[in-house]
Amino acid sequence: MTNTIESTTGTIEILHIGGPTVRFRYGNLTWLTDPTFDAPGDYPGPITLHKLTGPAIAADQVGPVDAVLLSHDQHADNLDNSGREFLSTVERVLSTSDAAGRMEGVQGLANWESVQLGDVTVTGVPALHGPEGAETLSGVVTGFILRGEGLPTVYVSGDNASVDLVQQIADRIGRIDVAILFVGAANIDRFGDSDVTLNGRSAVRAAAALGEAVIVPVHGEGWGHFSESLDYLARNFEYAGRTAQLRIPTPGETLTLAAH
Repeated sequence: MTNTIESTTGTIEILHIGGPTVRFRYGNLTWLTDPTFDAPGDYPGPITLHKLTGPAIAADQVGPVDAVLLSHDQHADNLDNSGREFLSTVERVLSTSDAAGRMEGVQGLANWESVQLGDVTVTGVPALHGPEGAETLSGVVTGFILRGEGLPTVYVSGDNASVDLVQQIADRIGRIDVAILFVGAANIDRFGDSDVTLNGRSAVRAAAALGEAVIVPVHGEGWGHFSESLDYLARNFEYAGRTAQLRIPTPGETLTLAAH
């Protein structure tokens, strides 16, 4: 099933596979964010993460992928065991410099550093996985901006909780047409009541910073440490008068952002 909506220029086909994992067509290339294909289960560590739902489609059903945009490699809800195996099938994997130091075949991007893939320019942009100073515990994460001649500008937030950084990105990049925001108010009680991804209220503020961008929220379900539902997110957008800006994808169904 395909749900077609209007954006500004160009066409993007988005398939939400589950969690932070999104396959999308852009600039004649196929992209994938944060591969997570494991079945439900637990991931022991300093803080045990609990995966509650599996992917809408299996890794072997994804098809060829030209590039992976990996926000970070250190947490299983952004790169699980099957996701790590999947990376070996992809020629280009872009992530943090830290991830590049830990994993073969990964190219690290510093903040505001760009690389050209076909007709698409990919720029690494800042992200903060928690409150100020969170890097010492959460590690370094990144977001991405994708741009190309005659194409909409796409922002992939990664696991970012900072609205100030979203504002900085919007101020520096200019118009952003589509924003894939990682939401869910992830909270593992490491920073008290401070969430480590956008919550319903901060996502609305991020949407305001992004102007008229179409907001596609992902990574808001399927794990035990997400503290807010997508229904709650939608209500916050409704109360703020921004319902028309929000497009919540259904896992396993293609959402097409088509030019008008």
